[in-house]
Amino acid sequence: MTDPLFQPYTMGSLELANRLVMAPMTRSRAIDNVPNDLMAAYYRQRAGAGLIVTEGTSPSPHGLGYPRIPGAYSEAQTAGWKKVADAVHERNAKIFLQLMHTGRVAHPANLPEGAEVLAPSAVALETTKMWVDAEGGEQPIPAPRAMTGDEVEAAIEEFVTTAKNAVAAGLDGVELHGANGYLIEQFIHPHTNRRDDEWGGSVEKRIRFAVEVAQRTVEAIGADRVGIRLSPHGVFNEMPPYGETLETYVALTKELKALGLVYLHVVDHSSMGTPPVPQSTKDALREAFGSTLILSGGYDAERARADLEAGRGELVAFGRPYLANPDLEERFRQGAALEEPRSDLFYAPGPEGYTDYPTLAEK
Repeated sequence: MTDPLFQPYTMGSLELANRLVMAPMTRSRAIDNVPNDLMAAYYRQRAGAGLIVTEGTSPSPHGLGYPRIPGAYSEAQTAGWKKVADAVHERNAKIFLQLMHTGRVAHPANLPEGAEVLAPSAVALETTKMWVDAEGGEQPIPAPRAMTGDEVEAAIEEFVTTAKNAVAAGLDGVELHGANGYLIEQFIHPHTNRRDDEWGGSVEKRIRFAVEVAQRTVEAIGADRVGIRLSPHGVFNEMPPYGETLETYVALTKELKALGLVYLHVVDHSSMGTPPVPQSTKDALREAFGSTLILSGGYDAERARADLEAGRGELVAFGRPYLANPDLEERFRQGAALEEPRSDLFYAPGPEGYTDYPTLAEK
């Protein structure tokens, strides 16, 4: 019987070699926020995946909330991403750049000169702290400044410009990060969006920012090059539960379907201790979207095969297994044991705990 993990898949105009997706994972190796040769080596090692979604990459100086995360808004950053794209394509994988504006999840000391911590509303994180290189430790996160209407429009255009840069650098597309409590979700969520203008209030107004970013990005680079990641019921970065969650995400997903986005990537972090996303919610979004669904959240090979065979999704994203197992697809083929990543080096600069994990062949 053919292994469902290794069936090729046509996603829009792209031919994927298998159903494995390397999930986006922040790794904090972009010195001065510029992608580099070390990052190109890291992604090339893991290009056995049918599709790689890069770590969160800021479309704006204002969105560089964490230390050493990459951007894609400057010429130097675009040139750096070209190195990554070329390295991945050498191994015949496809790669999408995840566009992540951190919004309120930022410390001003991590931002370049002239940038500010901006968000839909001035709602502070209460307990979450942020590592700051300049301080050598974690610091409380100050409240953001609420964006003006002009700044909301400017932020949308930053996503569009960065998407164009990604295509110019040779990447196959972009994933809009509408999950995990970052800027796009901050507009969607009533806790972080307390606006009373055209960008907040009703469900339709709260989803407008996400829809506008998606629509203008599609107009700029084509629907086949645009996916989105969403986290209904997610609580990461202090996003509390709310009663309109299902209504909100079904409404949003219907808008995204109308735009023809190439995939919907649904996050379920229950394997990490958060509330589970009900299967009924996933089913509702699947029905509303009607196209490629990427499943994500604590998958192993056995569960991935079962969900693919059951038709719950077309692709399955793996996160932490890819950190310590650059040849994850080969380990799945052979039923080999997986190595465990060193969590103390997840966000440390340098190659240790990044590009020094051996493949089965190297072992």
